[in-house]
Amino acid sequence: MFLILVVTMFLAGCLALPIKDPYSYSSAVGQGGGTPFASYGEGRITGVRVWETNNNYYYYYYYYNYNSNNYISGFQLRYGNTWSPVFGNEGSVKQVMELFNDEAIVEVSGKYNPSDYICYLVLTTNMGRTLSAGMPNQVSFNFYPTNMGNELRILSGRFNGAGITSIGAHWGLVDMEGAGNSTLETALETVTPIF
Repeated sequence: MFLILVVTMFLAGCLALPIKDPYSYSSAVGQGGGTPFASYGEGRITGVRVWETNNNYYYYYYYYNYNSNNYISGFQLRYGNTWSPVFGNEGSVKQVMELFNDEAIVEVSGKYNPSDYICYLVLTTNMGRTLSAGMPNQVSFNFYPTNMGNELRILSGRFNGAGITSIGAHWGLVDMEGAGNSTLETALETVTPIF
């Protein structure tokens, strides 16, 4: 009986411990050449635009089969009612997803070419909806938050004149009640300036 009491008290104490770090980072994947970027804005992410470039030709890439040369050329996030700048450029095909109230992005996955661009990008919400752009070939990646209840706050990485060359994801809690909800300071800390 005493053992049950001790185990119960221990488990109750563990549940009461606060989360050490409510934020997490999924390390960037991709070649990483070009200009660094980090999205920023006030409030929750409420919309996404992703542009893909489809060159409509085929090439033989090393030991892989023939692959279409599609890649993610740019993206844009909406925080609250305000769209961020376009990171990369507006390619030929645009995919758009407007998030519902209480909907959040909880997974970022896709494929990348280690010597080139992000080829395929999939954003998944807590309601099971997805936005996908690009062609699913090359090396896979899958980003998700470390802590339960966190959501996508920032996408960071690098882009060049043609497209997104690397991408990483920053996860955290959104305080919908008060101030201190800006991602600008975190975004500025993330991107190392090029001098």
